[in-house]
Amino acid sequence: MNALMEMFGNHNFTVLGFPCNQFGLQSPEVNHEMLSILTYVRPGGGFVPKFPIFGKVEVNGLNEEPLFTFLKENLPFVNPLIGETKKLFWSPIKVNDIRWNFERFLITADGIPFRRYELHCPFENVEKDIADLL
Repeated sequence: MNALMEMFGNHNFTVLGFPCNQFGLQSPEVNHEMLSILTYVRPGGGFVPKFPIFGKVEVNGLNEEPLFTFLKENLPFVNPLIGETKKLFWSPIKVNDIRWNFERFLITADGIPFRRYELHCPFENVEKDIADLL
């Protein structure tokens, strides 16, 4: 995400980071620990985000943030949720739920959801879409 900010940060573009612990309980830290974890542990190596990191949220289930309800309703998946559901910590599980950390959404400058990217989507696809929108 830092690379995207370096490429497009001088344009009408920004990345917004929303930590979540609903995927394999991989983000157990509390909000005030978030930047230290990023810098020293995961990804570590002195990493400093070049974009805003918000407080931890729930992106699926009964307590999901309304922003993510809106995004999922406007950019649904057509494929069923697959994988090891024992690592998914929310209920109820729905077909349009966010599948794992680092799933991305691209939103236009007018606030219109444009595209949803799965975890393993090639970085070049996201980069091209941003460049096309800008």
